[in-house]
Amino acid sequence: MAQKLAIQGPDSKKNLSLPKEGWDFEKIEAELEDLRNLDHTRWEDGRVSGAVYHGGNELLEMQTKAIGKFSVSNPIHPDVFPGVRKMEAEIVAMAIQILTAFNGPEDGAGVTTSGGTESIIMACLAAREKAAAERGIISPEMIIPSTAHAAFHKAAKYFKIKLHLVSCPAPEYQASVPEIRRLINRNTVLLAASAPNYPHGIIDDIPEISRLATEYGIPLHVDCCLGSLIVAFLKKSGFPSPYEKEGGFDFRQPGVTSISVDTHKYAFAPKGSSVLLYRNRSYRNYQYFLFPDWSGGAYASPSMAGSRPGSLIAGAWATLMKMGEAGYINSCRQIVGAAKKFETTILTDPVLKSHIGIIGHPLASVIAFTSKNGEIETYDIADAMDARGWHLNALQSPPAIHCAFTMPTAKAVDDLLSDLIEVITEILLRIEERKEKGEQSVRPSGKSAVLYGVGGSIADMNAVSQFAEGFLDTLYKV
Repeated sequence: MAQKLAIQGPDSKKNLSLPKEGWDFEKIEAELEDLRNLDHTRWEDGRVSGAVYHGGNELLEMQTKAIGKFSVSNPIHPDVFPGVRKMEAEIVAMAIQILTAFNGPEDGAGVTTSGGTESIIMACLAAREKAAAERGIISPEMIIPSTAHAAFHKAAKYFKIKLHLVSCPAPEYQASVPEIRRLINRNTVLLAASAPNYPHGIIDDIPEISRLATEYGIPLHVDCCLGSLIVAFLKKSGFPSPYEKEGGFDFRQPGVTSISVDTHKYAFAPKGSSVLLYRNRSYRNYQYFLFPDWSGGAYASPSMAGSRPGSLIAGAWATLMKMGEAGYINSCRQIVGAAKKFETTILTDPVLKSHIGIIGHPLASVIAFTSKNGEIETYDIADAMDARGWHLNALQSPPAIHCAFTMPTAKAVDDLLSDLIEVITEILLRIEERKEKGEQSVRPSGKSAVLYGVGGSIADMNAVSQFAEGFLDTLYKV
């Protein structure tokens, strides 16, 4: 693992202490260029699922200039940096309108955060605090789909919220609404739904969950971090929009009380930019931290952080203004168009349709598939694609692979499909060769199979946790 992650250049020197004298700009620039060019998966060629939500070089140049103009700014000091305050407020206002089909609630409110994880964590905190203040709940619980983002689990651990997981059964892979109803009790402080979820790109039945939320008077958070401006612009881009006949997936549903949306994904803003929206200002106030009698003076912050980089707010604002509605419609057509081509080919290609199948009915940019041939291990496919330079995402429960299409990936969809067809063909040939020789099938030994187990059966989750812990340790290896 260390060899793959802690990559060093052939002539790289480890910098373990400050230089005696500061480097000149030319030396720093040369070192930065070397670091940028270290051997890596070629996201630039569209060979990485998700991860890099690149809006093009022209947009990147503009973002760099915007960030540079506000590199010392900090929104904790709005009197010192009034422009940053203005841009942040406008980002929230635009997000409310976009995420509600340009028909947002009059009292809609929100905050910007560092990313989807913080947005989800703050939504959970606000729900806990709201229930404590208004209903006296001291043993909070929340109900989420089993496919919901891991940030909900992180929030549950941080804030001591009991977590109930709802199954997402085949063939729809949506959260079971009857299960949600059975799990609701007086301590339930939050329901959650995904639009879409990360593993399979499936959008939960938000109208039905909204009805439950309204019936029981429980807040409902819709996680649209991954959906971002792709899901928001599906209808205007000519694609089916989720639950349009039922009123939509957002604040148009009366039970939806908060929505998280990552501007650093399909809005193409610089990394470190997300928005958490609330139906009204009074709900948003439950996530605020207020300390009026601190010896350092009255202290207040809207989210987890105190100081925040105003430069990222400037980068996000500039991105939204540069792209505009037309830009997001165009990018949605390209990205979702590529995802649909990928899905359709899997369903119709003579080689693919017989051996792999699509999970659920994805509407947007994420397409997940799994082996439906008992002789082909899904993780064998993942490792074979990895060997060809494709960084796709291996999933578990059930074993599957997904591709989150981006602008770079959309341009490479034909190559992706070509390699996938070749990989399946090669695996089938190896199976036939073993049969002819009377050999038993070979247990998969690639990295995906080692991590997740054959057939998705993991003998010891502690071993996986230890592997993950080692992964994190490796990130800080010099």
